[in-house]
Amino acid sequence: MRDSNKKSRYKQPLIYASMLLLGVILGAWAVVSGVRSPNTTLVTPVTQVASISPAIAQDSDKNKAIPVPRNYIVDAVNRTGPAVVRINASRTVANTQQIPEAFLEDPMFRQFFGDQLQRLPKERVERGTGSGFIINKEGDIITNAHVVSGADKVTVVLKDGRQIEGKVIGSDELTDVAVVQVKADNLPVVSLGSSVSLQPGDWAIAIGNPLGLDNTVTAGIVSAIGRNSGQIGVDKRVSFIQTDAAINPGNSGGPLLNQSGEVIGVNTAIIQGAQGLGFAIPIETAQRIAKQLIQSGKVTRAYLGIQMVTVDANVKSQVNQDKDFGVKISEDKGVLITRVVDNSPAALAGAKRGDVIVKFDDKEILTAEQVTQLVEDRGVGDKIRMEVKRNGQVVALNVETAQFPQKFPN
Repeated sequence: MRDSNKKSRYKQPLIYASMLLLGVILGAWAVVSGVRSPNTTLVTPVTQVASISPAIAQDSDKNKAIPVPRNYIVDAVNRTGPAVVRINASRTVANTQQIPEAFLEDPMFRQFFGDQLQRLPKERVERGTGSGFIINKEGDIITNAHVVSGADKVTVVLKDGRQIEGKVIGSDELTDVAVVQVKADNLPVVSLGSSVSLQPGDWAIAIGNPLGLDNTVTAGIVSAIGRNSGQIGVDKRVSFIQTDAAINPGNSGGPLLNQSGEVIGVNTAIIQGAQGLGFAIPIETAQRIAKQLIQSGKVTRAYLGIQMVTVDANVKSQVNQDKDFGVKISEDKGVLITRVVDNSPAALAGAKRGDVIVKFDDKEILTAEQVTQLVEDRGVGDKIRMEVKRNGQVVALNVETAQFPQKFPN
């Protein structure tokens, strides 16, 4: 009886153990069979995935990699990049490092140098490289004036490898805008945008050929707008766009783009020693100048004939303490006229030294840069109503602009 109970006690665990072992064996066999079965498709062919509707594909395979769309920079560059060109310019200049003939013929001088003495060439060729962009099918290219200044020969290199001889149609030093023209078929063209509604923080993309590295793309943001030439240390009649998109030598003349790939500016000035600061001429200014250069090869520019300074507390104090200036002002803001050129439009309209400009065609004036830009935007012969404060009284002046003289009167 005890043997029977003993066998019963050992029999039940043995059955459990056997069942567990059998389960493990069957499970392992199922896994191996599933992996090795020739009837099982391990990887779905791409053609099969493509034939499944997107909704079913997403539901049936949650872990499937989703293609990442290209970013806006790639799209902008693909759209505009082909129309961005490299401009190689060269000019012949006189060599100033000449050895005087008297030294060359001096026996003692020749005794020291002998046959090694060579006469230096009287001329040398200077070469430079910049960027530009094609604005129409006629082959007109906007670039910087300093890129082609004094050039005897200009070669335009397209992204597709074509090298075409270019002709400088005209240039304007005061805005640093120039137009080069090429004759060729199937020219790519940029899309021109607008800088009017730009705000600091907007995306900005620069394309050009910095340091000889063709078709270089850099990106950043618009850092500021309305930077005047005095703030960045250049003598130009331009209200600049500031960007942190990297701009280096060779970028000059290339386009600054918005996120849609439209040109909003022409890359130009660089502050020496600065890092992360670049500047561009607004496209509206570049277009206006380029249009005149294409039509006539020169720029007509409005001229008032005044020199001026922005009024602030420091300027007010200096003027009122300067006995030689001869005028005292009571205004805390506006633009002080420090000189009126004889026989200029301003002089003919009755403007005087010591007048403080407060309005320009009903627009309140706070800075000298405002006046400069407003005049730059006007044409020759335009009539301007200007309000000034003189001895505390408001005086209205009607000024008719004239052509900017080739040389500003002393």
